[in-house]
Amino acid sequence: MQKIKNIAVIAHVDHGKTTLVDELLQQSGTFEAHQEVEERAMDSDAIEKERGITILSKNTAINYGDHKINIIDTPGHADFGGEVERVLKMVDGVLLLVDAQEGVMPQTKFVLKKAIAFGLIPVVVINKIDKFGAEPDRVMDEVFDLLVALDANEDQLEFPVLYAAARDGYAKWEMEDENKDMTPLFEAILEKVPYPKGSPENDTQAQVFTLDSDNFVGRIGITRIFNGKVKKGDEYLLVKADGSKSKSRISKLIGFKGLERIDIDEAEAGDIVAIAGFSDIDVGDSVCDPQNPVALDPMHVEEPTLSVIMSVNNGPLAGQEGKHVTSNKIKERLEKEMETNIAMRMEPMGDASFKVSGRGELQIGILAENMRREGFEFMLARPEVVTKEENGVKMEPFEHLVVDVPEEFQGVAIEKLGKRKANMTSLTPMPDGTVRLEFEIPARGLIGFRNEFLTDTKGEGIMNHSYLEYRPYSGTVESRTPGALVSMDDGEAVAFSIFNLQSRGVMFIKPQDKVYSGMVIGESARPGDLDVNPLKGKALTNMRTSGADDAIKLVTPRAITLESAMEWIEDDELVEITPESIRIRKKSLDPVVRKRMARDKKNSK
Repeated sequence: MQKIKNIAVIAHVDHGKTTLVDELLQQSGTFEAHQEVEERAMDSDAIEKERGITILSKNTAINYGDHKINIIDTPGHADFGGEVERVLKMVDGVLLLVDAQEGVMPQTKFVLKKAIAFGLIPVVVINKIDKFGAEPDRVMDEVFDLLVALDANEDQLEFPVLYAAARDGYAKWEMEDENKDMTPLFEAILEKVPYPKGSPENDTQAQVFTLDSDNFVGRIGITRIFNGKVKKGDEYLLVKADGSKSKSRISKLIGFKGLERIDIDEAEAGDIVAIAGFSDIDVGDSVCDPQNPVALDPMHVEEPTLSVIMSVNNGPLAGQEGKHVTSNKIKERLEKEMETNIAMRMEPMGDASFKVSGRGELQIGILAENMRREGFEFMLARPEVVTKEENGVKMEPFEHLVVDVPEEFQGVAIEKLGKRKANMTSLTPMPDGTVRLEFEIPARGLIGFRNEFLTDTKGEGIMNHSYLEYRPYSGTVESRTPGALVSMDDGEAVAFSIFNLQSRGVMFIKPQDKVYSGMVIGESARPGDLDVNPLKGKALTNMRTSGADDAIKLVTPRAITLESAMEWIEDDELVEITPESIRIRKKSLDPVVRKRMARDKKNSK
């Protein structure tokens, strides 16, 4: 029987998970000497490489001595919590990475809470000990306090601790030890992570935790085998979450080694493999012995907390840049996404629009960015939180927010968050001169806050948040104060006109950009929307004046990204997304209708 260890690497975003997995792959001798490997090899997706974040959990396997270690690299963002939850069920131990300077952060708490609930013993790695301002002892105490707060049992509280700098490729048991290599971490995994339970002699039981697809073999389920054996070519029973069953043969069985996938003929209890041959395989499904099927518990993933309406682009510039513009194409793409992403939901709303729900703005933003790159054109409305009713009381999601700001900005941060119904729970001075503020805040209060926060703290503030729980609705929350500058004509913007409009606010467009009536071309310096004309050229006369040929100096327009546009817009605005442009527009392009709606809204107050 193969000696197997299954571990997941969990941590807050940017604490060094993917870099650590890189080093484990390198130092285990899994790569051949001549193999060239990219940095952060596990982040295979284009957006992951650009942003330096992990979005999808991915697995790899390394051989160390006579052991096979299956490692799953998980995302650190709260928005991708669904990825972490289902992975933890598949492993027997976790490597918990904590930054030696930042310490315990909201997502550390979120992922550790899940791991403790599954009864896993964490191997704590205090990473980035070479950082300026690192305090490994303080961080170690924070981790212990957190485990006590999460009701960890005695075995879990006896967790091993290692000190590491993953980027430099070393880990050690004590701070005084010399910096060598990752051997202490390999030893800790072999010594502290239990072997998988289950036996190859029992009837087959396996569960799917991630999906993949292949143009040749169709859907592939990445599966943990809990009992028995799985053989290529044999027939098995697939039991779905709703209890329905279907039989099929395994047409392809794939094992993992490093970054490669290798075809294998059989695998046994404890291993993680990919199987193909079931056309309707899904996350959480059980693969069982056909004679004696015993299904495993289906997976529970927490509900989405944020939703956004995605609709067909019906603006004047629709269909000029994208190749997929119809509602049928958008629906097909969303359905494909829902197949593999169990933390998201989609429901058609009629009138060519769809309600997409997820765990946060980033998760929905990544989906929109992927669709944009694939040639889709569509529009997004302002994100809204998913509310629900319990015993006649309206409930909304709350978030745990941690803000690190320099001391001089703590007043403005507390004031702004107070207006957004945030409740401060702690204030801790940090050794590097910053202050850590912790809040409980309605998720609505965070929509559109990040840009304002970065402006208020001159780019030095850091904010992190994770889902807390549903609580009673907390009334209206203050949103964007400045109004919008709205174009009143269709055509191409003119430099002379933009120059004259600069005094009215911040521009989003540059000369020669296409604009249309009802499109938002800038942020007004005052509350209330303002209709302006960006097409007005300079009047030509035959009079000569001293100031006639002054050079026009244009300020660089504010760059609009997909996420910043989603945060900025109000209820009566939409983000128009095409493969080449991101524009903001009013829901109603007709100025008369907009005025009437604004008047009705004012009267209703």
